[in-house]
Amino acid sequence: MTMTLVRSASMRRALALVAFLVVAWALACAPLAHAQNPNVRPPAGAVENVVPGATENSNIRRPGGGPSQDVVDPTKSMGAVFDTDMWRKVREGKPGLVTINDSLAGQLVQSEGETWRNLRNGPLSTYGAWLLLGILGVIALYFLVRGRIRIKGGRSGRVIPRFSLTERVVHWSTAGLWLILAITGLIILFGRYVLPPLIGAEAFAAIASASLQGHNLMGPLFVAATLLLFVTFVRGNFLKFVDIKWLLKGGGFLGGHASSYRYNFGEKTWFWWAVFAGIALGGSGFVMLFPEWVDGNRSYLQIANIVHGIVAIGFIAFGIGHIYIATLGMEGALEGMTTGTVDENWAKEHHDLWYEQHKNESTPDRTMAEAKAALGQV
Repeated sequence: MTMTLVRSASMRRALALVAFLVVAWALACAPLAHAQNPNVRPPAGAVENVVPGATENSNIRRPGGGPSQDVVDPTKSMGAVFDTDMWRKVREGKPGLVTINDSLAGQLVQSEGETWRNLRNGPLSTYGAWLLLGILGVIALYFLVRGRIRIKGGRSGRVIPRFSLTERVVHWSTAGLWLILAITGLIILFGRYVLPPLIGAEAFAAIASASLQGHNLMGPLFVAATLLLFVTFVRGNFLKFVDIKWLLKGGGFLGGHASSYRYNFGEKTWFWWAVFAGIALGGSGFVMLFPEWVDGNRSYLQIANIVHGIVAIGFIAFGIGHIYIATLGMEGALEGMTTGTVDENWAKEHHDLWYEQHKNESTPDRTMAEAKAALGQV
């Protein structure tokens, strides 16, 4: 009997020890199981709603009480009562608290982004397209009605040196870069509305990607070319009193002969617009290429993008008119930038004051005149 009681007591102590070890093991493993199971609810006091804009010294009104002057612990739960205030601040774009080294990561919503998107894909694209189509339509109508502007006295057979080789190289380098940037920029802005139905989505994706890369590569070169353009052509492009007379006569279209020196008012306007637009496009483009210049501020990037688009459309619209006048629109105009010389009668008709200064250089020897032009004797 005594042996049976002893064995029973020993068994009870053994079972109690086993039960204790099982409970201790379960308690020890509970935190690990919680960490490995993301579906387990967080313990009380964990971060649930941290109001954006809160700092460690913020005064937070706690449920059922007045404002607390205690230091706010962002790891404490603020409860569902803060949901409305939290999301209001999120929509306002106020940043929350983050532990990574990125000041922008705490901003969940930037409502200006939707404003930028609507502006770019709405008015900018719509009015920009209508402006460019309108310019093309006006030029086509004018050409059909007026035709090409011919040299009134016909070609004289004598030429005058007008543009040096340096001037022509700078001009055509800038013009080539401008053309590449204009085409790629139009593809970036309007391509998705026009090209996919014509060439398919895959082909458009390849073209759009190539356009973006080409645009980014040629942009800095265009800025350098614009600065060279300014240095090369600024002489003679300052306004004079005779330019006001030219403007009032509409370049001769409103009656009477419109006199000018080496550059008329229209050419001077194009020059200064090209310089201004080149600098504006370069500046806004660099901001988008290197966002760290503005600390990655999205608002500045969005403004730069809109400015870039508006100036680019105006630049292209003006450029279309310039290209028309220099090629189809006016006889003899393009020769100054190809051979470096212009016909004597063309000079009398369009730049009479400049002609008076250089009429002694008029010669029937085109080869000699082109050589003088190349050497800068203009």
